[in-house]
Amino acid sequence: MEEKEIVKHYKKGEELTIIWKPKMCIHSAICAKGLPKVFDPYRRPWVETEGATVEEIKAQIDQCPSGALSYRTSLEQDEEPEAVPHTSVRVNAGASLLLEGPMEITLPDGTKEIRDRKASFCRCGASNNKPFCDGAHRDISFD
Repeated sequence: MEEKEIVKHYKKGEELTIIWKPKMCIHSAICAKGLPKVFDPYRRPWVETEGATVEEIKAQIDQCPSGALSYRTSLEQDEEPEAVPHTSVRVNAGASLLLEGPMEITLPDGTKEIRDRKASFCRCGASNNKPFCDGAHRDISFD
C-alpha cells in the first residue's frame, strides 16, 4: 500500500497560502529562528500567519533548505509557477546536499518525484527518509 503524502495548508487571508510537507522537513529550524511569531513547532497549529506580513513570511519560506515549506500567492493560484532555468547543487558542510531548481528524482523503487524548488539529500547515511535528509547528521556528528 502506497503511503499518502501529508500536505498542510495555512492561509493568510486570500493573499497567501503557506504549504508544508512534513515528510520533506529536515528540522533545521530556520523558519522558527527567523520568524518565531509565525513558525513555532511547540504550538498547535505550529503556523500562525498573523505573526508577520506576507512579504516577511515569503522571505522566510524562501530560506527553507529542504523545500518542505513553500507558498502560493493569490496571483499564482491559477498559474503554474515559473521554472528556474537550471538546477544548482550545494554541499552543506557537516550536513546534506541541497539541490535547488526543477528536478525529477527517481527513487529506488522506480517511482518519480518532481520538485520545482528544492530537495535536501542525505550524505551521512543516517537518514530514516533516504535518499532525503531528515537531520540525522546532527545526531551522529557528521562532518
